[in-house]
Amino acid sequence: MKSKIIENIKTIFYALIIALIIRSFLFQPFYIPSSSMEPNLLIGDRLFVSKYSYGYSRHSLPFSPKIYNKRVLTKLPDRGDVIVFKTPADNRTDYIKRLIGLPGDTIQIIDNNLYLNNVKIKKEKIENSTNINCGNEIINAIFFKETLPNGKRYTAVYRNNGTMMNTDKFIVPENHYFFMGDNRDCSKDSRFLSSVGYVNINNLVGKAQLIFFSNEKKRGSFFKFWKWSKSLRLERFFKKIHEDKN
Repeated sequence: MKSKIIENIKTIFYALIIALIIRSFLFQPFYIPSSSMEPNLLIGDRLFVSKYSYGYSRHSLPFSPKIYNKRVLTKLPDRGDVIVFKTPADNRTDYIKRLIGLPGDTIQIIDNNLYLNNVKIKKEKIENSTNINCGNEIINAIFFKETLPNGKRYTAVYRNNGTMMNTDKFIVPENHYFFMGDNRDCSKDSRFLSSVGYVNINNLVGKAQLIFFSNEKKRGSFFKFWKWSKSLRLERFFKKIHEDKN
């Protein structure tokens, strides 16, 4: 009896070690709690983030232990990647946004147009006056397809009379990155210097890769499986998170 208990404890211990290794070095699941990345990521999406895409830092490990303050096996991210990072304000909270600015870049929004290094980003209107979530509100916005200099394309949403139609010019410091939500007038991101601001390379957690589960929270939670028939968004299951390229 005693030996069986010991074997069961060993099995549980090994399983926890394997799960910790997978979570820290390969893939980690994340939940989308806000509308800041709509229409590309929806509230209720659950996705896998690859931890190896940009190398590893202390933020790759659970609870971000202060054991090493640099990055190892570093791979630089590409402009347009959708990335999970620890917000610089507290180095604990996970944010997910799109990478817009690389070190040395200048970023500015003028009349709802995104400028990168003083060049206007190509923007094509695809939907006019469409309702979209913004926190607890429904706002009216216009959908555009933006194309970055490296050819990556994605859908971005702008409000006609949004508060961020015009911004100051941002200059990205060395070893830092500038992130924005695709729901431009409903995203706390690098434009808000006191709460998010420029993100150090060591704060990168991983690259968003795949939506593996999605349910509409208003119709039923993840744990209320008996309501899944009404709440599941089956068309989003196993959907890759990637950008089109010209």
